[in-house]
Amino acid sequence: MTITRTEGTAWQRVPGRSAWQRASVRSVAILLPILLVALFLVRQWPLIDSSAGRLSSADHTWLAVAAFAAFMTWVCSSTALQGAVVERLPPLRLLASQFAASAANHVLPAGVGGNAVSLRFLIRRGLTPTRGLTSLAVRAGAAAVARIMLLLALLSVFPDALHFHRIAPGGLVMPGQPLLIAGVGATLLVVVLLLPRCARLVRCRLRLFLASVADDLRALHRDRTRVAVLWGGSLAFPMMHAAVMVAVVRAVDAPVPVSGVVVAYLFASTAAGWLPTPAGLGSLDAALGLALVTAGASAVAATSAVLGYRLFTAWLPLVPGVLVLAGLVRYREL
Repeated sequence: MTITRTEGTAWQRVPGRSAWQRASVRSVAILLPILLVALFLVRQWPLIDSSAGRLSSADHTWLAVAAFAAFMTWVCSSTALQGAVVERLPPLRLLASQFAASAANHVLPAGVGGNAVSLRFLIRRGLTPTRGLTSLAVRAGAAAVARIMLLLALLSVFPDALHFHRIAPGGLVMPGQPLLIAGVGATLLVVVLLLPRCARLVRCRLRLFLASVADDLRALHRDRTRVAVLWGGSLAFPMMHAAVMVAVVRAVDAPVPVSGVVVAYLFASTAAGWLPTPAGLGSLDAALGLALVTAGASAVAATSAVLGYRLFTAWLPLVPGVLVLAGLVRYREL
């Protein structure tokens, strides 16, 4: 903001350089990861092309299993959201809203699109905006805790599932690794620069919001049914995504054990969650490819598996998801 004075009036604040700078920083934070992903794709196009050819000849039975597991991810997401809300939500409409939310999630970064759709759905069901945001925060917190718990539990049972020496100097190195490291470093730098400003802007509101979340959590855990639904859906959601990954790896006949694939997915998805790209575009793909290499896959097999995973969880459902989203808006469900 800049300060100006007009004739007959006092000094006033008007939008100026600082507002433009904040908008520019936010734009860079969103566009930088996408630009790095585009550069990576251009550089690695021969590898992607050969991997797509391998995927085209994959086992159709395992691909059908992957499609079913992908459908179950939306069921698990709906289950977890119902567990975070006291009111009874209509099951089919709830499932449709989560399917539409997944499509919106591929347009805006860091889950903004999906959460906006879910919030609108909850408000249409009679919840206030504050209670809707609280419910989404409870589900997000449960999802993060569940993912980390699963990862730690599996690492304790399968400590040798990942072999990081395969991507270290002298081991098997994924092409374009320096670009990925530079991209992660640049993104983390932008996040560090944004944190102080964001903290000053939201500190007071965040304190009130966290108090509301704490009250809702206390009410939630007095109801055993809601606890089971929330945590059951939160635990099943990443496992269904891991099941998609396992089925695709089996379809392309990559020599990676199931334990390695599951640990690789949980490790990659947890790491990629810190990068603000739409639906983890690029960040999850790169992390998942590297994790599969550490689990024993070749670079081509890992890339084929990542392409297959994206096919069932992002690309194929995108157009139907947008159509469902438009239908929910038209019939005033959103």
